[in-house]
Amino acid sequence: MTQSVLGSLTLGYRPLWNRARELAGLQLFVDSEHSTPVDAPHLLRTLQELWTEIAPPLLLSIQSPAMLHDMLAHAPAHSPWMEVRAEWLVDDAPLRAQVAAARARGLRLVWRGELGDVPPADVASSFERGLLSLSAQQAALALRAAQQHPGSASAPGSPVLADQIYEQIPNRALMEHCLDQQRAWGLAGWPIEDVLHGTRKRPVPPGRRTMQRLIRAVDTDQSAEIVEHILSEEPVLAYRFLTHINSAGMGLREGIESLRHGLMMMGYTSLGKWLVQQLPHASEDLNLEPVRQSMVLRGQLTDHLLDAGIDDDLRREVYLCGAFSQLDLLMDEPLHVLLRKVPLSDRIYQANITNSGPYYPSLALARAMETEDCAAIRALCQAHDLSQEEVNRALLRTLAGLQAGGAPGH
Repeated sequence: MTQSVLGSLTLGYRPLWNRARELAGLQLFVDSEHSTPVDAPHLLRTLQELWTEIAPPLLLSIQSPAMLHDMLAHAPAHSPWMEVRAEWLVDDAPLRAQVAAARARGLRLVWRGELGDVPPADVASSFERGLLSLSAQQAALALRAAQQHPGSASAPGSPVLADQIYEQIPNRALMEHCLDQQRAWGLAGWPIEDVLHGTRKRPVPPGRRTMQRLIRAVDTDQSAEIVEHILSEEPVLAYRFLTHINSAGMGLREGIESLRHGLMMMGYTSLGKWLVQQLPHASEDLNLEPVRQSMVLRGQLTDHLLDAGIDDDLRREVYLCGAFSQLDLLMDEPLHVLLRKVPLSDRIYQANITNSGPYYPSLALARAMETEDCAAIRALCQAHDLSQEEVNRALLRTLAGLQAGGAPGH
């Protein structure tokens, strides 16, 4: 055993989104090299110590049956939610007995499998809810029911069950049916590609909610830290701000690389006027909020992964490196063109475009940790000689700093 249980694990994550398109929970993928035993009580204590009261609920997605056995045997009632895969229950009578015992202790369990394989009532009673996937036929039935009952509170004939979590939802129509019509508890992941499909050939405008918060902060003379914090939560607006502050009309002699420097140079009066000019073009499409929040979350994780006592200016730069890494999805321009239009640090360009430079390992890991491909995460740690424990602590610090039902904090 290593000194810390986090040194023998590989972690990844996936956000869970609710009907308000806000963060409802976090799925934490937990894997270990099979040659290394994992101290389940130590892991549970570590998570409890690092987690905060305002952070979203945590769903542990254990990647091996042996570790799940150990976790179920030791987890007290106040532990995070625990996922149990359908295929592991079929021929494992001891696991079924452990599931029943864990539920009797008050542990909250989530059954993960295909909707068509929902367990019988005696087994299902041990689970808080399901993490379900739809077959192609079920997805077609759900969409047909939605089309036959547009605007209704529910669609008779749809296989989608209320109060469940759904994953692998490929498009906007099915996502809206699950969340808005059938009252699903949430979605694991988000159909980003299809949500953005309708916006192609034109840039996605900033979100109205964030812009209004920012205008209120400026009008009430909030601190520069708060204004920068809100501005950084809207990557498209942050990019537009840097483009504006560096435009010829501003008449500045030197390029502005950071939001903080730009705010100092612009001043609140000019900033307020500029924001009011942008507001009529803001987007009210809440389906874009998980896209934006995912960009912010990647920026935060990139920042935490490179947290080695660097100063605040460099931390802001590392954050932008991650947050701007998906700008091309929203701006309908190649990323290398976008990053050259403003005087950002060459380190940001190198990490995103040439896969090089001091920020690249952290950005590559931040991308990889958005999945449950723990083997790829381990390979990156080994390739860049990064401590698995420090990488995992950076992820947990980032996730524990989030707030349930709201945008990621930075």
